[in-house]
Amino acid sequence: MSDAVKVGFVPLSTAPRGVLVVFCDDTLKFGSPTRKALGEAAGTVKRAAAANQFKGKNGSILDIPAPEGIKIQRLIVVGAGKGSGLKETDFLKFGGVIAGRLNGASEQVTVLADLPDDAMTAEQAVSVASGLRLRVYKFTRYKTKKKDGEDATLRAEVSIAVGDVNAARKAWAPEAQIVDGVIIARELVNEPPNILYPEEFARRASQLKKLGVDVEVLDVKAMTKLGMGALLGVAQGSARPGRTVIMRWNGGKRGGQPVAFVGKGVCFDTGGISIKGAASMEDMKGDMGGAACVVGLMHALAARKAKVNAVGAIGLVENMPDGNAQRPGDIVTSMSGQTIEIINTDAEGRLVLADVLWYVAKKFKPQFMVDLATLTGAIMVALGTEHAGMFSNNDELAERISKAGQETGEKVWRMPLGPEYDKQIDSQFADMKNTGGRNGGSITAAQFLQRFVDGTPWAHLDIAGTAMGAPKTDINHSWGSGYGVRLLERLVAEHYEAKK
Repeated sequence: MSDAVKVGFVPLSTAPRGVLVVFCDDTLKFGSPTRKALGEAAGTVKRAAAANQFKGKNGSILDIPAPEGIKIQRLIVVGAGKGSGLKETDFLKFGGVIAGRLNGASEQVTVLADLPDDAMTAEQAVSVASGLRLRVYKFTRYKTKKKDGEDATLRAEVSIAVGDVNAARKAWAPEAQIVDGVIIARELVNEPPNILYPEEFARRASQLKKLGVDVEVLDVKAMTKLGMGALLGVAQGSARPGRTVIMRWNGGKRGGQPVAFVGKGVCFDTGGISIKGAASMEDMKGDMGGAACVVGLMHALAARKAKVNAVGAIGLVENMPDGNAQRPGDIVTSMSGQTIEIINTDAEGRLVLADVLWYVAKKFKPQFMVDLATLTGAIMVALGTEHAGMFSNNDELAERISKAGQETGEKVWRMPLGPEYDKQIDSQFADMKNTGGRNGGSITAAQFLQRFVDGTPWAHLDIAGTAMGAPKTDINHSWGSGYGVRLLERLVAEHYEAKK
């Protein structure tokens, strides 16, 4: 993986070079180290602020080329607002807005991690670094002709000047691996479907072996032997055979009960026989955003040597409409033994997840399972692109995920579950049908999945609105967002990882 920007940490006393980035509050007040670094240039800042109506609002930018009174190429002033009560997400945003102003392929950048009232903590400076790296990520692998400025920051070197360099470097070491996990997830979602099909996806997931992750790939023969009729029913219409990949990171107590994450990996979704309309079908290359998150998460946990036992499981298929594709009206038998009437072949993700959830619950008996899936358009109608929909059978798990979402900015909103929704997926011919109709579509999909968790504490995250094609943010200008990696890594770190 190539770095779009190289980040390092240096003492606050380091002389700036190239581009200098500083922070001010909404009164244009600077911290003492910043005032010292600016020297005579402080007057230039005041004049430029007045001319540009810069008020130091949180996340705002004042960009001054060749400022008088200091020997640097550019001065970037970042507004920190009132400067009090700043959250982790604010510092991520600061890193993102700084990255958005970098435009030289070989720029040398010094960021003074200094707030008006005090120097940033090591953790805050690390959040700035994370925001920088996340924002500059671009997927341009298949562009043979790049426009001017399209690849401008790929060789930028950023030095973040902090009060405690050792603490910052120590905190950055694991955080950099989490950022790498997000970028891995983004890469997978952004890849075209002729390149990333189930077998290739499984091969890439297998690269986690280099980090000490145990990886097992189940082929069609193995899944048939296990009775994964629901997943195989989806896969049977494609010339590309399906796969299930099981990734295990054993960083906790030997034999300890693991935590588990399950991802929907539909590498391309035509809808099958219930074929989708042509408009925007190309976006269905991203219908494996849940599986991409699980791979990125397992990278993050393994690379930072998380003290936890974790299982990542992904079901990989293509949903295609050839002569062997399953039909509306077919009945399949899941690994659990429960039978499913196929009403709509475009409700395929829940079929894939059903078998993988059951497999994980039975084989690993985890403390909990969280599944992620770009499952329903209905969740976007309900929540837009600001929150993922969360459904859970366990209040403690749901509350912990919600808290992690607030801390990381990868927000979730809990949606209802209840037996009253079961009647919508009852079938007159089988144990259930795979869709409950238009009303409450995301809820009935979650209600369907709940039948395959075997009583395990479980949460389902419907990430259809957040994993791909969501509006650009301060820390993401990529079509694939890598949503869920930072959220679930935080969940593990705060509640399930052995304390040092």
